[in-house]
Amino acid sequence: MNNQPVIACQDIHKKFGQTEVLKGVSFDVFNSEVIVIIGPSGTGKSTLLRCLNLLTIPDQGKVWLEGEEITAPKVDINVVRQKMGMVFQDFNLFSHLTAIDNINVGLEKVCHFKKNEANEKALMHLNQVGLVDKKDLYPGQLSGGQQQRVAIARALAMDPVVMLFDEPTSALDPELIGEVLIVMKNLAKSGMTMIMVSHELGFAREVSNRIIFMENGVIGEQGSPEKLFTNPQNARTAQFLHKINELYGSTEEEQIAGKDVL
Repeated sequence: MNNQPVIACQDIHKKFGQTEVLKGVSFDVFNSEVIVIIGPSGTGKSTLLRCLNLLTIPDQGKVWLEGEEITAPKVDINVVRQKMGMVFQDFNLFSHLTAIDNINVGLEKVCHFKKNEANEKALMHLNQVGLVDKKDLYPGQLSGGQQQRVAIARALAMDPVVMLFDEPTSALDPELIGEVLIVMKNLAKSGMTMIMVSHELGFAREVSNRIIFMENGVIGEQGSPEKLFTNPQNARTAQFLHKINELYGSTEEEQIAGKDVL
C-alpha cells in the first residue's frame, strides 16, 4: 500500500433544496482497500458515492483520484468516470441489448475498440463473473443476480482503478444475493480497490479493510471490522449494528459461507 490514496475526498458538502445531505465528509481510500459504508437510510451514503465520481457535483469540497483533483474546473468528467466503475442497485442494463452487447457498447463507443476486440474483452469479464454461457441472453431473460453480475462485468471492462458499489444487492431476492457477493469477494481477493454502500455485514466482516459508519450526513465512526463490530466507540454505531444484525445477520452469514453458486 503506497502513501498516496487512490481516492481522497475533503470536506464534501451537498444540499438538495433546503436539505443538507452531506455536511463535510473527508476520508482517503488506498490501493487494494475495501471500504464498506454503512448507516441508516437517508444519511447521505449513496450521495457520497455519487459525489466521488461526479455523477452528483458537490456544493463544496474536493475529490482527488490518483493525486489529480477531479473537482477542479475543466476536468474531463468522462475520462474520470472511466477510471471509476460504478455498479447501481437497479442494474441499469440496456434491455434491448444482449449481455455481451451491454458490455461491448461502452468498449466500442467510449474506448473505440473494434468489434472483435470488444467481444474478446467482454467474454473475458463475463467469464470472470461466471456468465459466459449467458452472453447472448437479454436482461429480461436473466435473473436479478445474473443482471447484476453483467453490470459488474460491464464496469470491469473499462479497467477502472476503483469500483464503487451502491447497495448492489438491495434489489435482489434473498437467494440471489450470495452469487453477487461471491463475485465481489473474488474481486477483493484480486486486489481491486472497492468502496461499497451496503447493509451486508457478513461481507463487511469477511472482506473489508475498513467500515465507515455515517449518520446525518457526517462520518460518525470508522475503523476495522474487528474494531467496529466488537468495540464500537459511538453509541449510535452500536445501536445500528445491533438492529441490522437482528434483521439480517444469520442470513448474510449463510450467503457468505461459501456456497459455490457460480
